[in-house]
Amino acid sequence: MPLVLMYHSVTKYDSDPLLVTVSPERFAAQMRWLADCGLRGVSMRDLLAAHRSGTARRLVGLTFDDGYADFASEVVPVLLDHEFTATVFPVTGELGGCNAWDAAAGYPRKPLMDADDVRRMADLGMEVGSHSVSHRSLTTLADDELGRELAASRTALEEIVGAEVTGFCYPYGHAGAREVAAVREAGYGYACAIWKSELSGAHALPRTYVGERDGTLRLHAKRLRHRMRWGL
Repeated sequence: MPLVLMYHSVTKYDSDPLLVTVSPERFAAQMRWLADCGLRGVSMRDLLAAHRSGTARRLVGLTFDDGYADFASEVVPVLLDHEFTATVFPVTGELGGCNAWDAAAGYPRKPLMDADDVRRMADLGMEVGSHSVSHRSLTTLADDELGRELAASRTALEEIVGAEVTGFCYPYGHAGAREVAAVREAGYGYACAIWKSELSGAHALPRTYVGERDGTLRLHAKRLRHRMRWGL
C-alpha cells in the first residue's frame, strides 16, 4: 500500500479546533523534507499508475480534501517549485463558497475554490477528484441519495476540467462495504479513505494525516510506521 499524505487547508490561522490547517511555513518545510529524503510528491493518478508499473518506490501521494481556496494560493506554488503534483478533492455543491459543513457547527469558515480555480489547477497538472456534492457522510444516505452524490459530483467536475475524473474521497473518511461498492460501481478507479480497515484496497485507500505539529522527526516516524504497518 503506497504512502499517501492527507492535508486539508494550508494558511495562516488564529484558531484551528478541527486540526485541519497547516501554516504555509510548516507546509513548505514538509515539502522540503520530502525532497531532501529523495522522495517526490505526486497526485493519486500518478502514484497509482507508477504503483501498477512497479516504479512507485520513491513516490508519495499528496491529497488535499475539500478544495480550499488556499490550495491555489499557498499549496500549488510550493508544489511547482519542487516539481511535485497533488490531488485535490473539491465539494462541488459548495464551489466558490465556504466549508458550510463545518461553519454550520460553529467552526471557522474557510473559503473554497470556485470553478475557475479548479480548472486552473487542473491546467497546472494537478489532479481533481470528487469529494461528493454536499460533504455529507455517505453512510447516512439512502441508496438513491448516495448514487446522486457520486454521479453528480463527478459529472460537474468533468465539465469543469474537460477530462475524466477517476478519483473519489469519502467525506469524513466514512465508508462501509455499501459505500465502497457504490463508489466502485459508479465507475471511479480509486477512492481515498483515512483509516486502515478490512475494506482497504483500491476503493478504500488509507492515508496518513499531516498537521501543524509534524516536523522532521514526526514525519520520519510516520513514514516508518507506514512501512511497518504494510510490511514494506
